[in-house]
Amino acid sequence: FGHASQTSRTSLRASLRHSPRLRGGAISMSTSTGPRTIVEKDVEAVGETLCDMVAKAATSAIANKGHFAFAIPGGSILNMLVQMNTKYPDLDWSKATMAYVNHRCVPLDDETSTHFKARNKFLNQWIDKGLNCILLDGTTDAEAEAASYTKKMEEVPSSTLPRSASGLPVFDLMLIGVGLDGHIGSLYPDSPQVAEKEKWVIPRVTDASSSITLSLPVIAAANDIVVASAGKSEKYPEGKAVAMKRALQGDETAASFPASALAGSATWILDEGAAAQLTL
Repeated sequence: FGHASQTSRTSLRASLRHSPRLRGGAISMSTSTGPRTIVEKDVEAVGETLCDMVAKAATSAIANKGHFAFAIPGGSILNMLVQMNTKYPDLDWSKATMAYVNHRCVPLDDETSTHFKARNKFLNQWIDKGLNCILLDGTTDAEAEAASYTKKMEEVPSSTLPRSASGLPVFDLMLIGVGLDGHIGSLYPDSPQVAEKEKWVIPRVTDASSSITLSLPVIAAANDIVVASAGKSEKYPEGKAVAMKRALQGDETAASFPASALAGSATWILDEGAAAQLTL
């Protein structure tokens, strides 16, 4: 998928090996070619490590090229990012640009909108400090929203959002959540969206709702990819142990279990429940 250089990934991961949290009892597992997996005690600890990674990536990107470009999903990661405002109050958000990994095609003030949820949790403070947020237009037309979002990303200068050799946007950091069925963003198993190789942003239309999502090549092109999975909820009452086993150690393809496409390139932060079935 036109992966970006491993240099920045290696640099970020190396810095995390010296993190106080990792010295404090979290289990860190990695090989030269396999996934780097950090196992924390609970969802709160996963959130702390995630915020540490965002701060390190932001600081590094701003120091190296003057700007930090990153993308966030919805779901439980929004709750994890709340800690950023207290842990890292001095981050210079005026030198950052944020996109959404995926987003429902609804008005931006709709209560189901990821942007609406994020604003109430942490994003208002970032915007107040100068964050550039790439937004949807707030319509229900997924095809039009995908085209518009692509154009908005294309208009971001390459000094802010570099392009790969194949012309893909290269985010400094891509945050990813995983569903029980292995979906990432709005890329679901055995869907045509998973197989898309050219488009940056893809529409997904169902009877229940419509959304747009970054394509798998764009997700995979990021300098650093961080997958976080922790906790239980009404949506996932049994947690995600089976999903993490399939993603990291199962016999899967991107089509059958999209998250598995990131097994060898992402850093995975899991709580003990999500890691319960992994062979460590």
